[in-house]
Amino acid sequence: MPRELIDLLWRDHPAAPQGGARGPRSRVTTGAVVDAAVTLADAEGLAAVTVRRLGESLGVSAMSVYTHVNSRDDLLVLMADATYARMPLPAHGNAHWRTRVRRVAEANLALHLHHPWLLEVDDDRTAFGPGAIAKYDHELHALDPLLLDDVARDAALTFVLDFARAAARAQRPRPRAAEMPQTWARWAERLAEYLGDTHTLAQRVGSAAGEAMNAPSSPAHAWEFGMARMLDSLAVAADGPGS
Repeated sequence: MPRELIDLLWRDHPAAPQGGARGPRSRVTTGAVVDAAVTLADAEGLAAVTVRRLGESLGVSAMSVYTHVNSRDDLLVLMADATYARMPLPAHGNAHWRTRVRRVAEANLALHLHHPWLLEVDDDRTAFGPGAIAKYDHELHALDPLLLDDVARDAALTFVLDFARAAARAQRPRPRAAEMPQTWARWAERLAEYLGDTHTLAQRVGSAAGEAMNAPSSPAHAWEFGMARMLDSLAVAADGPGS
């Protein structure tokens, strides 16, 4: 009988049910299946993670893979939790709360840039895993200096993590990103001719931003601007002066 996902997530815990279907001992472990899936997703993207490909990489049948992970949806949750469990968590120490929150955001940006397929995993069940809960607990402590009740603290952390996730999506490699400075320089004058006296605000702001960034947009600039605004918005709950 298949194990529930909650038991698969906590499979290494002493309280996790052991055993499973009777028969010969499997040649691979659930952890090995999850690790192989993460490696495949990192190299080729989430679409490449199929039960058939996993079976081939592990030298087992597709049916054998299913005995470990139940379904592809369950596998994605297990993969996400494994990456959370291995994520370097920044130390809080005695750092100012702004530094602590920035470190949390930067760590999550790095996580999603290193594992871009995580942006495609949208399953609320990821919250039940040991990796996710340890990450959540650690990141909540970054907000210790702020005057927040428990519900507000959860919302504040969600705000920070959503910002980092959106920034990671914006910073994913784009096919023509490298050539945009040259394209901008080549097309800017022609575009101005086409626009003439229309959309004057867009022209003024776009021209100023384009000259500053040498491109239509800059994820790095947007990250710093957004980070400052995010920290300022949390400052209203800071404890003490000088927040």
